[in-house]
Amino acid sequence: MNIMHKKIAILVLILATTAILQCASAEETVLRIGTQDVVKSASLLGDSSMGVFAHLSNPPLMKMNPDGTLSGQTAKSYSVSEDGMTWRFEIDDNLYWSDGTKLTPEDVKFTFEYISEKYPPAGWIKNTVDEISVDGNAVVFKLNKPYSRLNLEFTTYNILPKHVWENIEKPTEYTNEGPMIGCGPFVIEKTDLGAGVIYFKRNPYWKGKEPKIDSIELHMYENADVLSMALEKGDVDAYYKYAGTYPYTGIQKLKDTGNFDFVEKDNVGLVFLGFNLNKEPMSDLQFREAMAYAINYTEILKIDALGYGSVPNRGFVPPSMAYFKDTPALKYDPKKARESLEEAGYRDGNGNGILEDPSGNDVKLLLLARSKFQRVAELVKEYISAVGIDVELKVVDDATWIKLKDEYQYDLTITRTTPWGMMMHANWGTGYFDSRRTGEGVLHVLSDPEFQKLCDDILAATSDEELEEYAYMLQDYYAENLPGIALYWNKVFTPYNKRWTGWNSDPLYGIYNLDNFLNVERVA
Repeated sequence: MNIMHKKIAILVLILATTAILQCASAEETVLRIGTQDVVKSASLLGDSSMGVFAHLSNPPLMKMNPDGTLSGQTAKSYSVSEDGMTWRFEIDDNLYWSDGTKLTPEDVKFTFEYISEKYPPAGWIKNTVDEISVDGNAVVFKLNKPYSRLNLEFTTYNILPKHVWENIEKPTEYTNEGPMIGCGPFVIEKTDLGAGVIYFKRNPYWKGKEPKIDSIELHMYENADVLSMALEKGDVDAYYKYAGTYPYTGIQKLKDTGNFDFVEKDNVGLVFLGFNLNKEPMSDLQFREAMAYAINYTEILKIDALGYGSVPNRGFVPPSMAYFKDTPALKYDPKKARESLEEAGYRDGNGNGILEDPSGNDVKLLLLARSKFQRVAELVKEYISAVGIDVELKVVDDATWIKLKDEYQYDLTITRTTPWGMMMHANWGTGYFDSRRTGEGVLHVLSDPEFQKLCDDILAATSDEELEEYAYMLQDYYAENLPGIALYWNKVFTPYNKRWTGWNSDPLYGIYNLDNFLNVERVA
């Protein structure tokens, strides 16, 4: 080969290499997340999972930080008056909808007026807020009573573009498979329910921090085993489940591959034993005390959570929550449980092995459990039966559980709290017990004036010092009265492929938060 041919060959090699590098650099960086939270309808307000996923495209007014504190999101800042009656949210002036329209305070005002009228879960706004107004670049909420939880409430509602939604009369029935107009860094391009994938693309009008990825795909799996296989094969890069952990049984297998790291957090939610306090003997505190001693918490933790957690306290509230108070730990002591029952007048007078109530009737209880908690329910039945109570276990699907629970057709129940559920109402799990609350997951069985006053005091608090005092009082109340018994406190594991870095998680939505997707990047 002469010199000229060598030069030509080198030039061709350089051009080819440059072309390859350009193609590589032009290749889109896609983050694929596998989830068991399956969207049934492409309805932002009609499907709860879709509503959570849309937080990325239509960010709520507020956000929860990794340390559990609250700060502005669509709002760049907020303030509240000393009397707790007026809240002012300064709206970020640098947000644009994905059709190029600027987001304005009018969009925010419209959102909350609209959902308060047309979205039943937000109906409480009408009973709490007297007026919503725009003042410069701020949205001002004037309340009819102090409400210390307003900033937390506003971490859940997606902000809607007025020019799109003002003509939609029935939002819970409205579906949109894409594209969906949003103001976040990524917006929903397409929802393919047939394939089980939601596609997010960059918002071309996003002016905030530049993401390090080009697009996001949410791949939905109804079967946990299939999702685990997809992770191991590299079909998806990370796992997500709202208010849930990667199955404990699969953690070690993922670790053994050497390809995964985990975001590990103490769970704010928990599995608990609830009582129908409207019926005897559940309304008897000494009976509930006996139930607390009857349960083998260590065994439940080992069997249901493979030891990834701890035995809970009588104060119900887990240490992952703000203003946690270290109340006495729950103890397994079946002998003491039996003694407590007999002291309260529950005795086996006829020798059939079943205790009788003070009226002479065998104590027979219906334990209602959601199917996802069947194994725990079987254990609880075994423990309670061992101290002389006849227990019938009824395992049902979620819809049936909600119906029977709301009709109070049960004596005991096994259910769970979610992070949001623990924080709603007056915080610290109060929304599950207060008889004045309604909702699919709540028991609404506690009408004790002392408890309800505590809830009202928390809601009216205007300082952190007050909240801390009331939080301690509330946990003492739980410890002394046992309206519900936590069965274990557990950890949440979220696996991700080591090819990706920059992950962060918050107590409310885990890794599914806007800041996380602005920081995550591919490293290999």
